[in-house]
Formats: sequence, structure tokens, C-alpha cells
Amino acid sequence: MAEQKIFAGPRIRRIRNAKGLTQTAMASGLGISPSYLNLIERNQRPLTVQLILKLASVYKVEPEELQAGAGGSIAALREVFADPLLSDELPGEQELVEIAEAAPNVSAAVVKLYRAYREQAGRLSDLSELLAREGHATALSAARLPIDEVHEVFERRANHFARIEEEAEAFLAVLDPGDDLAGALKGWLRREHGIGVRVLPVATMPNWRRRYDRHSQRLFISERLSPFDQLREIAMEACAMRMSVAIGAETEALKLSGDEARRLARFELGRYAAHAVMMPYAAFQSAAVRARYDIDVLKSRFGVSFEQAANRLTMLQRPGAAGVPFFMLEVDNAGHRFRKAGAQGFPQSRFGGGCPKLPVHAAFEQPGRILVEAVEMPDGAEFLTIARTLEGPQGAFNERPRRTALLLGCDIGFREEIVYSAALPAAAPASAGKPGDVAAIPVGPACRLCERNGCLARAEPPVTRPLGLDEMVTGLSAFDFR
Repeated sequence: MAEQKIFAGPRIRRIRNAKGLTQTAMASGLGISPSYLNLIERNQRPLTVQLILKLASVYKVEPEELQAGAGGSIAALREVFADPLLSDELPGEQELVEIAEAAPNVSAAVVKLYRAYREQAGRLSDLSELLAREGHATALSAARLPIDEVHEVFERRANHFARIEEEAEAFLAVLDPGDDLAGALKGWLRREHGIGVRVLPVATMPNWRRRYDRHSQRLFISERLSPFDQLREIAMEACAMRMSVAIGAETEALKLSGDEARRLARFELGRYAAHAVMMPYAAFQSAAVRARYDIDVLKSRFGVSFEQAANRLTMLQRPGAAGVPFFMLEVDNAGHRFRKAGAQGFPQSRFGGGCPKLPVHAAFEQPGRILVEAVEMPDGAEFLTIARTLEGPQGAFNERPRRTALLLGCDIGFREEIVYSAALPAAAPASAGKPGDVAAIPVGPACRLCERNGCLARAEPPVTRPLGLDEMVTGLSAFDFR
């Protein structure tokens, strides 16, 4: 059988540049002429078996690295050039290979630009449909953005992915990190994939948290991030490579409708995997129970941030080793709710999370302080809530980054298992509650769904009750109702 020819010019050039060698120096080490190496780097000569063995022995280059294809990039480029706008410009297969191999960053940028173009075209189609209905519809009910679909899917399901948890434990067994998880992850990336990790200043990388450069085989992390967030970004990159099969399987199980939604879901699952590596399930669940879910104790013990430890508490639903079923909500100081999850799904119908009286909004007035409150819904359901501001990326002197706050909650029935219950005030003796009950703040799911009268925090009228407008009477709220 004829020997398969291997053309790997761009890879050889990247290896040579990464080692700081001239063509003459590398050719001398390989025992060939500089002109012949030049032809190899321009894909005008294939690599022979002897050269591959020489590269492995002299420059420690794995043969698999030289044969690693760019199949995914080629398939994506083929999709781009199959668009009717570009179908007449479709390059040949070899030209696609050359583009993907010689300029992987440019190839990825072209694919990203094309996908953005397709998404924008879809939005314009939806807008056109809306306008064609002459205002009879007030919402794009059929035009959910991919991020909306992903948020809804993750909010409704339990925030526990068994396959990823198992893969994380297997990965940790390979890493054997000891007390230096960051060093172990960096060593694994270098050893298994030839990827170096470097923290870059804001001026060099102003717009990214993390960026993987395919040419130089380096992972760049922004210095804006705290050491905890830098570790999570490194862990996300490593998990995306090590756990691609498990993450792909969990992504498919979500049954999302489009490629963009699946890409966003893979990112969220990559974050989940990073948390599973940083806070191993068995050790974290055991420590959480012993510490009575004290987040400050957990973040110190596992070397993570408050946000990361609180987020991990919503993932403890392994059969036979489950924790308190916490849920979480993250908002910014303008009131935008952009992240919700729960160990048993976010309790949208029971809790809502849209009430302006929740402590997560008051947390912005006391940055860094943990606020603990019991809240009562209109139907009598009570929840223990814990709220605190989060630090987020560091801004420069003339920047104003968005700051967020996190609310962690659970059913009040779990209060005896949680250290924060000691901060709850007892119910007044004259109240109808039983001895030992706590004083709960009356809240609602959201103003438009809440019928509590005389609420000083009400921001909108309820949709279920008519407004009680009376020129002779002014109530406590601008939205009085009958």
C-alpha cells in the first residue's frame, strides 16, 4: 500500500518559530539543507518517515502533532463558502486545507464573522415578520435569541451533570495536583498539547478574559481577573480539551435548536466542568456539610472565590450524597437578572426572583457584606436567602465595570443545617407563628404578579387587579389597585 503523504509545512514553521530557530539552524539539526526545509514549510515537499523520526528525537515533536488535522476548521470553512453569497467562490479542498493550516486564527475569525452574519440575518427576518403583522403582536415570541433558549434550558433543569462530575474526578486523578492545581493544569496543557499559559496586561489584551492563540500555541489570560478567576479560565480551557466527549454528550442531551445555542451551552458546561475540577464533588460536599455551608470557610479551604463556592453549592445533587438544594440568582445594580440556576432547577413559579425587596438589591449598598434574611411569598412559602456583592474583573481608573450581586437561597425548612440561620431574627411573640419561627420579610415573585397591597417597593401594577385611581385619595404606591 502506498505511503500516505504528510504535508505539515505551517506546523513545522510554528514549531521552529516557537523554539526560536532559523531555517538554517533547524535544517542542520535535521540533517537536511535549508532550501529543502523551505520547500517543506511551503507544503511543496511532504515529510518523510525519517524526518518525522528525526523531529521526534531532536526537537521532541510528537508524530501525532504533525498529523493532527484541521478537520473541524475545514468543515466550518466549507459551510461558509457554501453560502449562496459565496458559492461561486468555493475554493478547492486543498485550498481550504492550506487556509486552515497556514492561518488558523484567520480561519476561525472568518467562521465567527460568518456565524454572526447568519444570526443577524435571522434577527432581521424576525423583525420583518413583526412589521408585516402591522403591530398586531407585541413580542417576538418565535424569535428567541440563542442565549435566551440556553438560559431557559439551564434554569429549568437540575444544575447537576453526572457525566461531567465523573470526568472531572478522572481528570483530577491524572493531574494529581496536590496543593497547586494551577501549576498542575499548566503542566498538563504543556505536556499533552504543547500549550503555554501567560497572563497579559490590560493594554495588550483589553477586550478578552481568555484567548487561545493557535499559531503560537499559547493561552493568554487577562490580568484584570482575580487569581481565582484566572484559575477558572485555565481550568475551562483544559476541561474543554480533556472532557470534550462528556461535554458534547451533555450538550446534545439539552436538545437545543441551533448551533449558536449549542456553542453557548458548551461554554456554560465548560464553566461547570472547571468548578468540578476546582472543587471536587466528594471533598466539597463533605466539607460543606461539616462547615454548615459557610461559604467563606469553603472558599478559603478550596482556594476559590465567594462566587465560585456559592455556585458550586447549587450543584450538589449526586444520588446518595446530595447537599441542601440551593438555588442562585445574580443581578447587576440596574436590576438586570442574567444568571439563574438551582440544584433542582430555579424555582421560578415558587420564588420568582423579581421582587425589589430581596436582599440581593440591598447588597449594593453594603459591598462585601453578607446579608441574611428570611422571605415569605404571598402563598406562605418561606425561603432563607443569603446575598453578597461580587468583585468581578478589575477596571482601570477611567472605567466603570458592571458590578453584580449574588443571592443564594433555599427552602426555610433547611435552616437548621445552615450556619447563616443564626443571623435570622425570631418572630415577634405576638405573631401567630410557633415558638422558634423566624421573622420573614413579605415579598413577591415580581411586581406584576404580586397582589400585596400598600407595598412601598412596588414598581409596577399587578396585571390581575384594576388600578384604583381616585383623585381624592393617594396611597402609598403610585400603582394603587382595588
